[in-house]
Amino acid sequence: MPPTTKELEIADSASRVAQELEGYQQTTEDLVGEKLVLNMGPSHPATHGVLRLILELDGEVITKADPDVGFLHRGDEKIAENMQYNQFVPYTDRLDYLAPLANNVAYACAVEKLMGWELPARGKAIRVICCEMARISAHLLGLGAYAMDVGAMTVFLYTFTEREKIYDLCELLTGARFTTSYTRVGGQIRDLPDGFLENLNTFCDEFLVALGEIDTLLSRNKIFLDRTRDVGVITAEDAISYGLSGPNLRGSGVEHDLRKATPYLDYENYDFEIPVGEFGDSYDRYAVRMEEMRQSVSILRQVMKNLPDGAINVEDAKQRVPGKEKVLMSMEELIHHFILVTEGLDAPAGEVYFGAENPKGELGFYIHSKGGGVPYRLKIRAPSFVNLSILPKILEGRLMSDTVAILGSLDFVMGECDR
Repeated sequence: MPPTTKELEIADSASRVAQELEGYQQTTEDLVGEKLVLNMGPSHPATHGVLRLILELDGEVITKADPDVGFLHRGDEKIAENMQYNQFVPYTDRLDYLAPLANNVAYACAVEKLMGWELPARGKAIRVICCEMARISAHLLGLGAYAMDVGAMTVFLYTFTEREKIYDLCELLTGARFTTSYTRVGGQIRDLPDGFLENLNTFCDEFLVALGEIDTLLSRNKIFLDRTRDVGVITAEDAISYGLSGPNLRGSGVEHDLRKATPYLDYENYDFEIPVGEFGDSYDRYAVRMEEMRQSVSILRQVMKNLPDGAINVEDAKQRVPGKEKVLMSMEELIHHFILVTEGLDAPAGEVYFGAENPKGELGFYIHSKGGGVPYRLKIRAPSFVNLSILPKILEGRLMSDTVAILGSLDFVMGECDR
């Protein structure tokens, strides 16, 4: 029996409804698959400088992260290739500008390796003081900013109070607080001033008390633990394959520190431990830096206790600028001074690389010399640049809010990243 007109109308209406529902479902599926591209930075306080992160989000979950660097690029390497070796020292202050003393030392050690120079024992000890003061200062800023990023404002005030004390020591030692330019190729510009060691010893005593307060505020804080535990996990294999160094490598359980692996500045004569993490998460990287500061205080006290006497600069009459009194009283010394200042060191031809254990990791300088006072090529291995390369891997799959905690745990500085 053929369908009635009413039945045909009902079937036609049901068909239209089915088609509309099918179209609605397809539209809904399209909406579910749509992702948002978000620019985080380069003007964002949590990126710790001019870092731009291009984040692809599915809701609150990061599906892709692309770090975009280079906004602070100043061409330091090319500048070095047009300057005498000592003239480039102030530019190293501007790399990791949170640890200028350590940058000065790393660069000077690289040029001295090219020259074949060995610093006297007292000169090496003074450089160790510089490096460990810089390590504490840089870690304090990284720690204070990290804590503030995840909601702990009080810690920031503690860390900056202690950093001011270090700046007072830097001013006493170098005459400057921020951009020190203290080291020279072959030594330092001056010896330790009167009262410096006493002030440094006082700082060490006061700093350990403040560090204990910071430890109490953060290490068992429920909010801090929730923001950092199992967040931004980097396995030991990934840390090695991505070339990470410094606390970011040691936080993943890899016991590697250039001060022990390839000792320089007589670090082999000092007794200190290398702290390592267990899980490779953001909390482990925080804990490693906390313990590194305690170890730096131990090294500083050993240096002060066993500080040798004697010269602070290499003895090379032909390559060292003569003293001011000699320049003013002797024509030969004046001519010698003029030649060294205008032409620079007479460096031999060759290629060298020197890496130092800086607060952010391995800061390395590769120098290719064809002789004379200016390098033919100079390349800087910036630890922050290398450490940031792992961001796409560890941000993927995390919540948007985890980005701030992960960035703070890596403790990078864009000055040396972009160079």
